Amino acid sequence: MPFVYERIAIGNHHELRQSGSLKAALAEFISTLIFVFAGEGSGMAFNKITGNGATTPAGLVAAALAHAFGLFVAVAISANISGGHVNPAVTFGLFLGGNITLFRGILYIIAQLLGSTIACLLLLFATGGLETAGFGLSGVSVWNAFVFEIVMTFGLVYTVYAVAADPKKGEVGIIAPLAIGFIVGANILVGGAFTGASMNPA
Repeated sequence: MPFVYERIAIGNHHELRQSGSLKAALAEFISTLIFVFAGEGSGMAFNKITGNGATTPAGLVAAALAHAFGLFVAVAISANISGGHVNPAVTFGLFLGGNITLFRGILYIIAQLLGSTIACLLLLFATGGLETAGFGLSGVSVWNAFVFEIVMTFGLVYTVYAVAADPKKGEVGIIAPLAIGFIVGANILVGGAFTGASMNPA
């Protein structure tokens, strides 16, 4: 039995070798790869066809839509296997709420980081070496950006809790991945021009 202090569950190292945990980690790897490939790839494609126009208003809308659609699919395909975290910040938030053990959380985060890394390497190869293009820190201080990212990430994690993790939510079906995709798209429209609207350490 995992050791639980209040709501935080530590688990044990045997989870790292259990087939269920490994299957869930594989789902996180694949879903994160799909999300990052679609999100970053859309920015690179938009930049290519517009001649470095990824940081225009149209580029911001395109980035928001691509990330919203990509995350919707990524969460939908992994929700029944791993919970569809697709984000170390979400995994950490669910760990703090007692929804996932520390050891399984570490496994998920490793899988997510590997998935995003492989996605970027695939994009680098598939595009012939094009650099990723998009918004970054612009017109605000580091502390302004810090507040932006905290609020946007809180909105994302709160949405995950409300539509996917809360045991009282009932049957939501397709609503959970749709709502999670929508909040990420909306946050990109809000914070993309200021900070790049990361919300995702992976």
